[in-house]
Amino acid sequence: MRAFDTLAAYAAEKGKEIGVSNWVQINQDRINQFAEATGDHQWIHVDPERTQKELGAPTIAHGYLTLSLLPMLMGQISSVKSVSRGINYGSNSVRFTNMVPVGSKVRARLTLKDAQPKAGGMQFTNEVVVEIEGQERPALVAETLTLLYE
Repeated sequence: MRAFDTLAAYAAEKGKEIGVSNWVQINQDRINQFAEATGDHQWIHVDPERTQKELGAPTIAHGYLTLSLLPMLMGQISSVKSVSRGINYGSNSVRFTNMVPVGSKVRARLTLKDAQPKAGGMQFTNEVVVEIEGQERPALVAETLTLLYE
């Protein structure tokens, strides 16, 4: 993990890759828990037997499950010591570019695209690519917005 002393030190990395998270395994229990939390019980996510029978493939993670992992994965990549609080401000774009089969491992690759003063803090625009171990095409590409305050 990269630790920056101040928001200014982090902002100075604009245009650069900040780092890569650890791999996280996507197992059926995690998928089922997400289905329970969101009410999305689509069979391609939660019914391994039907998915295998009808598609000849394992279940896949919800796209929004992959998206929901971003705070955890990004938290493994960097921190700013002087930050008193942070807010997930939103996303400019999110694209689900590949399926994540059960049993896969994913990780995030973070690039700082922009840093601008906003509302007494600093707004950071990040490109986050969620990679799938052993696959060329990522699971997700997002441009996220985070507000950080010292």
